Amino acid sequence: MTELPRLLPHPIPALHPLAEYAVDGRRKAQYEDMKHALQVPWMGVVTMAYAHYPNFFDTLWQGLKPLVQSALFVEQAQALRRFTEDAVAALAPPPLQPRLQALGYAPRELAQVGETIEVFSHGNFPYLLIATLTRFLLEGGRMQGSGEVLPFTGRHTAHASAPLVLMEPHHADAPTRALYEDLKATLGLPFVNTDYRALARWPSYFALAWADLRPVVRSAAHEAICAAVHAQALQTVSRILPNPGGLDSARLLEAATRDAPVAEVVQMARLFQWLLPGLVTNVAFFRQQLIPST
Repeated sequence: MTELPRLLPHPIPALHPLAEYAVDGRRKAQYEDMKHALQVPWMGVVTMAYAHYPNFFDTLWQGLKPLVQSALFVEQAQALRRFTEDAVAALAPPPLQPRLQALGYAPRELAQVGETIEVFSHGNFPYLLIATLTRFLLEGGRMQGSGEVLPFTGRHTAHASAPLVLMEPHHADAPTRALYEDLKATLGLPFVNTDYRALARWPSYFALAWADLRPVVRSAAHEAICAAVHAQALQTVSRILPNPGGLDSARLLEAATRDAPVAEVVQMARLFQWLLPGLVTNVAFFRQQLIPST
């Protein structure tokens, strides 16, 4: 298999994600196009960080769009999800439903928490494959798949009865802000991912969920799952996925040089490709917590 070690950049590079509310015109249209193609309700921080580099982002999305709409891409994202969730189930996360019910959570509220987790359980894997492919190409990789694709038809998106509501740090009370600081320190990241901010909409739920996950993060078992997810994603992008958009390392690197020093773009790509295996592992843990015990 192609070598691409899982690598956390030191120091952590500065990030400049272009938030959805801050874009208009052509960039806003691209964001909506990407969300529609991926069948997700939010732009990942990873792709918003890519968008800070306009030539790089334009070239990347031109090549990605026909790929992410292919049946094989959808199948591989779903397979990677199953692989991750099966591995996390072996960690045996403690059940959370009884504790939430004791706090007064009604079935409807529990369902909404579960639906929010499902949104990210579905949507994070396309973003993980995109991040892996992007770093792979920036570091000289070459896709092996053919240019022929069978488009995916239909819907694979997750259903949510309520829109995503993000608990931003300036919205939160002191305990939630402290939890965010603990989360960033534990995960070694300078920001709080969308997933966590969406789940912190229910502060009492998220405090319990994070308290169970926190001692697991960076354990040998957790790291083993992250490494396996990384390897599986790399195998997928380097050996399995087709290349209908003609994604090419040289063309992507040339586009990046028109925006910034290549090393800056590569370090940014490395950070997201490092953190996403951990993120999908953590979201799978949250999902497992809410599965009723038998």
